[in-house]
Amino acid sequence: MGLRISELHLGNFRNLKERDIAFSPGITVLSGGNASGKTNTVEAIQLLTSGCSFRHPTPSQLIRQGEESGFLRARLRGGGRVVDVACELRPTHKTFYKNMKKCSAKDMPGTLFSVLFNPDDLFLIKRGAAYRRDEIDTFARQAHPRYDKVLSTYLRTVEQRNRLLKNDYADPALLDAWDESLALGGATLLLARCRLFDRLQGIIAAVYASIAPNETLTAQYRSTIGDDALYLSRDEVRDRYRAMLSRTRADDLRRQQTLIGPHRDDIVFLIEGREARAFASQGQQRSIVLAVKLAEVILAKELVSDQPLLLLDDVMSELDQYRRSAIVSFIEGGIQTIITTTNLGYFSREMLDGAEVVGF
Repeated sequence: MGLRISELHLGNFRNLKERDIAFSPGITVLSGGNASGKTNTVEAIQLLTSGCSFRHPTPSQLIRQGEESGFLRARLRGGGRVVDVACELRPTHKTFYKNMKKCSAKDMPGTLFSVLFNPDDLFLIKRGAAYRRDEIDTFARQAHPRYDKVLSTYLRTVEQRNRLLKNDYADPALLDAWDESLALGGATLLLARCRLFDRLQGIIAAVYASIAPNETLTAQYRSTIGDDALYLSRDEVRDRYRAMLSRTRADDLRRQQTLIGPHRDDIVFLIEGREARAFASQGQQRSIVLAVKLAEVILAKELVSDQPLLLLDDVMSELDQYRRSAIVSFIEGGIQTIITTTNLGYFSREMLDGAEVVGF
């Protein structure tokens, strides 16, 4: 068996002064009222496993009000190994540790792959493209060690080019240099995204078919550089992107922003060939999001040859009985899962008897 989270210690984290939690290698249910600290606990676990939080907080926001510092520590066990991961919180910064050795946030992914599903994710289909790009980027950061650096470097280059575009007297030679840098970084990022999504899309379709057997779902990555990028080399994508930047420069200068590139791409879902964003019912949209999250768990297992950790934060209350049953059936396959809920009535007595139930 691979690594599983077995223990968590929280000190002065969010609204929690001191809390120690032991987890089952199977299902752990965190039960309690609203604002009791359940979601904060999930956030702490995500921080320790992926190096980032879905809330994108500043370090000071993570520290309990009135305190000067906070501390998180998790123990991971499995396969004869024990790994301790920790994070020290100060108002201006976070310091991460693996087995008591200082490391960076970028070093945290890869120890225990985690997939989070929370109520905000249910709006993934209706929201703007940035949310769907963030979904694939969050997954990719854990799947590929270098992905975060490739993404952050590319986004900084876009920022710097946009700053130059806002200059009324932008030097064409300087723009040429930024175009070259952007084209190379964009090609690297686009191919990494496309290759990962190419593996994910088939799993999404298969999971959706198990939830809605009478419907066909198609997931597509739509690139502003061209939907055939997956079949090109990095040099070919770079050359195409650079040429497109040259052709759109006048528009970019007029709009004072870079109008094409991976930062403008989108992921589109179609049911029976019709775009879900425009035509899908609320139930269909939720089935798509559920399929995406479960597909991420399946692909994560393939990528790291081990079961990931699934974090379900208060999503049971947002799903109907049919979709709740689909999740429970999935997690009973042996995936370590941490679930938060305000209502234990969403779960069968049989499932709860086999789970660790922790009160908040």
